[in-house]
Amino acid sequence: MSWGLLAAAGAVVALGGLLQGLIGFGLALVAVPLLALLDPSLLPVPVLMIAAAHASLSLAREFAHVDWRGVGWAMLGRLPGTVVGILIVDALDPKGFGLVVGGSVLACVLLSITAWRPQPEPKSLVTAGFASGSFGTATAVGGPMVALLYQNQAGPQVRATLGAFFVLGSGASIIGLTASGNVTAHQLWSGVLLIPFLVAGFLLSGPLRKKFDAGGIRTPMLVVSGASAVVLIVRSALL
Repeated sequence: MSWGLLAAAGAVVALGGLLQGLIGFGLALVAVPLLALLDPSLLPVPVLMIAAAHASLSLAREFAHVDWRGVGWAMLGRLPGTVVGILIVDALDPKGFGLVVGGSVLACVLLSITAWRPQPEPKSLVTAGFASGSFGTATAVGGPMVALLYQNQAGPQVRATLGAFFVLGSGASIIGLTASGNVTAHQLWSGVLLIPFLVAGFLLSGPLRKKFDAGGIRTPMLVVSGASAVVLIVRSALL
């Protein structure tokens, strides 16, 4: 990875880490479409690595607030969804992968701004976990599906519960991709290089999460994510 690419990708990851530290999700929404435009090889493994790192930090910070029952139901769906995600990765060429990444990001952005208010009940958690496993493994965008179920809960519970789910879910996806031969040394090294930027964004979210209205940063982040997804879809369609 060149220094220029590392700086650009690092800035994207830091912004995503800040957003996720404030509202509990959003790292992938910001990072995935922009990183796909910078260098497609940064998906999905490096983003899954930084997502797991961020989730570990969030979990450690607010461990007492985890809804472990909800995490269990969501993981029940995530594991079979991971298998579907691996099949998607194996089946897609660069054009198809770009279209799936862009489409999934755009769909998640639209779901994030909808007035739909689902509840974290067993059936919905398993369904969201399955969708998260499929798209999270294939494109590293798996957070909004579960986050939507917790959008009416207290901030600490949202961040801690999603953190626990992302630690387990991202780990399962990385293990599955490794076992299927879809992980390279370059991807692993890229993920390692991006972790310091992720930590910087997370640390910045610490003093801000109680003083800053997350809605003030969430809206522009979703706009950037949506615009990036549209650009990625158009570019992939023209390949």
